[in-house]
Amino acid sequence: MDDRDLAWQTLDSEIDYTCPGFDVVRDDVRLPDGTETEFHYVSEPPTVVVLPFTEDGDVVVIREWRQAVDRINDGLPAGGLEADDENLRAAAHRELAEETGYEAGVIEQLGTYEPANGLFDSVFHYVVAHGCTPVGEQNLDDNESITVETTTFEELRQRAAVGRLRDGRSALAVLQYAVQTDA
Repeated sequence: MDDRDLAWQTLDSEIDYTCPGFDVVRDDVRLPDGTETEFHYVSEPPTVVVLPFTEDGDVVVIREWRQAVDRINDGLPAGGLEADDENLRAAAHRELAEETGYEAGVIEQLGTYEPANGLFDSVFHYVVAHGCTPVGEQNLDDNESITVETTTFEELRQRAAVGRLRDGRSALAVLQYAVQTDA
């Protein structure tokens, strides 16, 4: 079977609901067998996720309230790309500074993933930041409740490996880095 035989044809597309941060989109589609139906998904801007290492080799982590799961989550700084971001590195520098007050010396790309492409059009761009130093205060959005800590990479890796680092995008960053560097 040719991959083209699997493709759906989009006949129409409309936003059913919009709010700060994402839209719910409805596509009218034709399936390969000719059936016409609707498909809904969440659309959001691409996101950059930063795995920030201090000059001492510790990792800068955030603790953040997550209303959808009704608890505090440990994770990594992350945020949506904005129109004035020149590139991925600029977005990573901005998000790291806003959420943690740290500045990175060097930023390298780690990978790009679609975390839930059956429900979302989300794209997460993962980067590693080295030489991070505290340079100022956080500049949080009005809907963010975040504190900043540091921990060892080994502690994060262990937590991700056993499911105790519940934030999926953070766990993926930690485990991907561990695989790529044999850490």
